Amino acid sequence: MELLKERILKDGSVKPGNVLKVDSFLNHQMDISLINEIGKEFKRLFADRPITKILTIEASGIGIACITAQYFNVPVVFAKKTESINLDGDVYRTNVESFTHKKTYNVILSKKYLGPEDHVLLIDDFLANGCALLGLIDIVNESGAVLEGAGIVIEKGFQTGGQKIREMGIHLESLAIIDSMSDTSLTFR
Repeated sequence: MELLKERILKDGSVKPGNVLKVDSFLNHQMDISLINEIGKEFKRLFADRPITKILTIEASGIGIACITAQYFNVPVVFAKKTESINLDGDVYRTNVESFTHKKTYNVILSKKYLGPEDHVLLIDDFLANGCALLGLIDIVNESGAVLEGAGIVIEKGFQTGGQKIREMGIHLESLAIIDSMSDTSLTFR
């Protein structure tokens, strides 16, 4: 998606440890016009799939998932990284390690919002080592739902996540795949 790549080059920055900061337009301050185009593109890429739910993980994927869900006319469900007193009933659980935060989360999702009747599209902002996506895949599998695919805004192609997911036979679409990055440059596939 050229519009996204242009925006990454214009407003993104690389921090030590292969961290790409796109917080001025994607995951802190959000450019809704850009995210709207991202949502349209995910709809185009997964138009042939019978999506009934979009699943993401808090927090950065939620806005992108919501805009995307408008085009599929389906609800968004998100896995929570912390328990709260208002989460009642049975839950699905999995552990997810965050590349950016260097922390492992016990991720939970209420069983009332995902079940065997659902056809799920996973949406997230980044794919690096694949831990978040693998955790969401675990939840989908545990629920008995059908995983229709995964849409990622930015994939770090030089890390192993995309390869792992594709080797599992999952339909993975990444809108911008970064082949390499350093403090001074960034190249796309």
